[in-house]
Order: sequence, then structure tokens, then C-alpha cells
Amino acid sequence: MASVFSWCCSPRFLILLFIISAVPIGFIISLERSIINQSAADVYKYHSHGWMRECTKWDDLNRRFIISYFEGGVGQIPVPEDYIPGTVLEEETVIKDNDLAGNGSLGLVIDRLRNRILVVNADALGNLYSALAAYDLNTWNRLFLTQLSGSGDGKAFADDVAVDAEGNAYVTDAKSSKIWKVGVNGELLSIIKSPLFTHKEWYKDLISINGIVYHPDGFLLVIHTFVGELYKIDIEKEEVKLVKIVGGSLAFGDGLELLSPTKLVVAAARPSGRLVESLDGWETASVVAKYSGPMHRLATAATVKDGKVYLNHMFSLGLPKRKHAIVEAVFTPVESTNG
Repeated sequence: MASVFSWCCSPRFLILLFIISAVPIGFIISLERSIINQSAADVYKYHSHGWMRECTKWDDLNRRFIISYFEGGVGQIPVPEDYIPGTVLEEETVIKDNDLAGNGSLGLVIDRLRNRILVVNADALGNLYSALAAYDLNTWNRLFLTQLSGSGDGKAFADDVAVDAEGNAYVTDAKSSKIWKVGVNGELLSIIKSPLFTHKEWYKDLISINGIVYHPDGFLLVIHTFVGELYKIDIEKEEVKLVKIVGGSLAFGDGLELLSPTKLVVAAARPSGRLVESLDGWETASVVAKYSGPMHRLATAATVKDGKVYLNHMFSLGLPKRKHAIVEAVFTPVESTNG
């Protein structure tokens, strides 16, 4: 019973419940047709081994998408040079650690300077284990595994990760509203906390800080899922500021990806994607465009391939083979409310 209760309080279940309540079941067919009708060049479909895929990042040097498995593990989807749009690709499992069995693999980031990926692992049911692992991009050998929380540390849910220029990693805790800072070799350096991360109303923090990116100017951008707040964090002073957002809400925002130093993509439940722009160093920002995609599949992460934004979708469809979709986000400008 305890595990069932924990699952019902888990971040992914709550978002799924929100989607189900918002989308009539009969409407799913028409939503799925929206993928079919979208240009085949704008959608990468692939057969997968599981129902849920949390995060996707494009590895341009090796022409592949790298994906994390919600049931645990990491896969790759090679995209050949002679790829024909519309071809269904195949998922290949590259990481499956026995000592992490029972935990989900969630956010991941490619650390190009050190030729590795960083992968968040967490106990999605009980919220009793969180860790960060690093792997070599060529051999897939594990470089380190750093436990961030255990059964004696209270509830925690490591969700997403970013890496700075020095190789330090920053992992968000969507359950207990904090950020772990992990050194380049896996040492736990500090924990970033702020009163801005939490709210008086308990239900607003059911899923708290979530998506995170490192900005080349030396700070972090982090989103609070339920409230939709965006934070700017000075990594030297570990100071947290609230970014003033105009032009729309970022509520239910999940994964983040920088399209440029001034433009941020927010993957979300509804709409599937938002494009946010800042012209003052992320002191303030505006929602300038939106993309409404197949929300029944639940967009959870964003990546950039050849200058285009693609959204990872959590859920697969199809039997006997499960089929996932990585869909280009074609943004529609938001009309300005300024007179």
C-alpha cells in the first residue's frame, strides 16, 4: 500500500493524471493523427523496449539520440547519414546497471568537453534513493556513481541535471526543493537551497524545482513545475533570484534547453512547448511563442538538432511493438499584450 501511495504522489503520476483529466479518451485518436499529419521530416519515430522514455538529447558528433529509460537504463537511437524521413528507427540499450535496478533513469546531459554523459537515477515509487552517474560516451563505461540521498535522508526525487564549464553537475530535487552540486569527479560539493523554491500552500510543491540548464554566462536557469516560476542562480555565490516572466505562464514546465543565450525552450504538459526570450541577462523574460503538440504523449524534455527544437515524449503507443516519437516543435508567436 505504501508503494502505491508513493507512486500516486510521484511527479510523473501527477502530470499524467492532469493530462488524463484534460483530454477525453476519444480525442486521443485525433491527437495521434496530428503526429501522422505533421511532415515526416519533423518527426523521428522509433521502436522501444519500454513504455516510458524520460529524456532525449541529440549527440551531433555521433549522429544519435541518447535517451533515458524511466524503468532504468540508457539507450541510443542512431540516425544514419542516408536516413529517409518517415523511417521507424530502432532503440539500442547501451547502459543497464544491475546495482541501480529498481530505480528510474531520468534527466541526462551531454558533457561534450569531457566526452561523457551525466544521468540522474531515482527511486520513482518511494523517493528513497537518488544518485548521479557519469559514463564515457565511447565505451559507456561508468566513470562514477554518486549517491545523493538514501532511505535515512527523508523523501527526495532527483529529476534533472545540468553541467557547467568546469564539469560540475547540478541535480534538481523535485520532491524536497533543493539542488545538489557534484564535482567533476563525483564528489558531493554542496546543496543549494532557497526560500523561493517553496510555497506556503503545500500542494504547490508536489512537484517543485525540475528542469535545469547551465547558461554560458555562468549561471543556472531552473523551473518550478507546479507554480511555473523560473529561477536564475549564481553558481559562485549560490544566490537565487526569481526571473520576472511576462506574456504567459510557465506552469507545468518540465525539461529545459537553451536554443541560444537569449532563448530558452520549456517542455511541458500543456502546451507541449514554450519559447522564452530574455534581453537583459535573464533578469526578466517573455513567453514569445508556443507549440501545441501531442499532449497525450506528454512532452518531458527538449533538445536541439541542426538548429531545430525537438521534444521528447514520455509515453509510447502501439502493439506488439511500442513506438515513441521525437517531434519537432514548430512554434507559433504569441501576440504581444503591450499597447
